[in-house]
Amino acid sequence: MSKILHACVRLYGYNTSTNFYHKPNFIFKKYVNLRIPIANYVNQSNAKASATTLDVHPTFTSLEKPSIAPAWKPTPSTDRTNLIQHYMKLSKIRLTALVVVTSMAGYAMAPSPFVWDTFALCVAGTGLMSCAANAVNQFHEVPFDAQMSRTKHRVLVCGRLTPLHAMTFAAVSSILGTGILYYGVNGLTALLGLSNLILYTSIYTPLKRISILNTWVGSIVGAIPPLMGWAACTNSLNSGAWLMAALLYCWQFPHFNALSWNLRPDYSRAGYRMMAVTNPGLCRRVALRHTVAIAALSACAPLLDTTNYWFVLESAPLNLYFIYLAYQFYKDSSSSSSRKLFKYSLIHLPVLMVLFLINKKKWFVFEENSNNDIELDEIEE
Repeated sequence: MSKILHACVRLYGYNTSTNFYHKPNFIFKKYVNLRIPIANYVNQSNAKASATTLDVHPTFTSLEKPSIAPAWKPTPSTDRTNLIQHYMKLSKIRLTALVVVTSMAGYAMAPSPFVWDTFALCVAGTGLMSCAANAVNQFHEVPFDAQMSRTKHRVLVCGRLTPLHAMTFAAVSSILGTGILYYGVNGLTALLGLSNLILYTSIYTPLKRISILNTWVGSIVGAIPPLMGWAACTNSLNSGAWLMAALLYCWQFPHFNALSWNLRPDYSRAGYRMMAVTNPGLCRRVALRHTVAIAALSACAPLLDTTNYWFVLESAPLNLYFIYLAYQFYKDSSSSSSRKLFKYSLIHLPVLMVLFLINKKKWFVFEENSNNDIELDEIEE
């Protein structure tokens, strides 16, 4: 320290009146007044300095490393404290729940007797396949999710799970789901589930950064779960199954287009090719067209011998208000109109499915029970 002070004295000179060093440089003395306080400047006060004794802990004087574990950890790493919660987020549990509910609706609407064990296996297999598809989707989109406010807190983006762990979870879920559907339900349901997994992970996910056709492909993905439920019940697909799939297909457009409208900055920043970003006019028109298509398909349900005619009357107000909100979104295209359309779409689908079920035309459970009663009466006579 003394050598440094002596060097400063030689370079800058010392002024005893101010206790500061002044740089006598010819060039800078007119513009720069560089002052460096000397070492004893801090003790120039009238108060006496208090003497304190510091007790040094022996561990700090030793040369050994501290035994306390560091607060940081490598990223990404598997956080095993909330593993179940991480799996739920990796599976997009709310989206998986919607997929399972639509497959349940397809099973319930099928014109065959309701078998509880097959129904439970269908629900479990469909849920596992959806979990696997969502995990693979998040694995592929980590660098793009990190750029979006809506997805930057996902478990793979934050490093709470390793990519290997996520893909292992996806592989186990897909194998279990396919096995449950094939051996516990039937081959047609397993084929539909596996096809949907491949379609979502290998076509829809990469297509999001290539073309706006990804929305149409994603709508096909959303239309397959009710087909799985129907196939699980009847081991076939007839006109009623395709009607339910068409309703789910059309519902995807007003739902997703309204959602993506307020997320345009995020999608644009991440490089996703969405209608709301590349062609806003088409986004609004497509949403309106498919709400009209939903009303037309609902009117066709009695003609296809799937529901009674009460379904047309009961679903008409629900569908007409859906069309009205889509028209408001088409004309105004504001954040408020898109938000109203999106929120109503979350109400529209479950209510429509309930009306579909209430007005189901063929209740095979009750018909089977009534036939058994008739046979018993004949035997007693």
